[in-house]
Amino acid sequence: MQGSYRRNRRKKLSSEMNVVPFIDVMLVLLVIFIIAAPTINQGIDVDLPQISSEPVQSDNEPLVVTVNREGEYYISLGDEQQSKSLDDISSQVMAVLNRNPGTPVMVRGDRNVSYGQVVTLMGTLQNAGVPNVGLISDPPPGDQQ
Repeated sequence: MQGSYRRNRRKKLSSEMNVVPFIDVMLVLLVIFIIAAPTINQGIDVDLPQISSEPVQSDNEPLVVTVNREGEYYISLGDEQQSKSLDDISSQVMAVLNRNPGTPVMVRGDRNVSYGQVVTLMGTLQNAGVPNVGLISDPPPGDQQ
């Protein structure tokens, strides 16, 4: 009788996975990411560099779109310069690119114009079919050629 009593007291082996250590590790990682996330995307006050580079050479005369200090848009091809709305600029750029697909498009933005207006202009140009938009900048002082 004693032999049968021992057999019944033995525990059966459990084939279930113990997930408690896994949950502990995940909670620790979550805490680490919560603490580290604000420092990763934090804005840093930087002074953007001025670039001295060779001008891009092209067979076609570039189409230049300008945003002045007041936020007005101008488009110029050659000597002609006209004040336009964003819709007019989009349609005129599409017309120029349909006639001559290789025409480079450049953006001149005043230093004091809001970043949002320049980005809006660049988005409008890309929607008009411009594959690459170039930005025009001045060379740094003392680097005049």
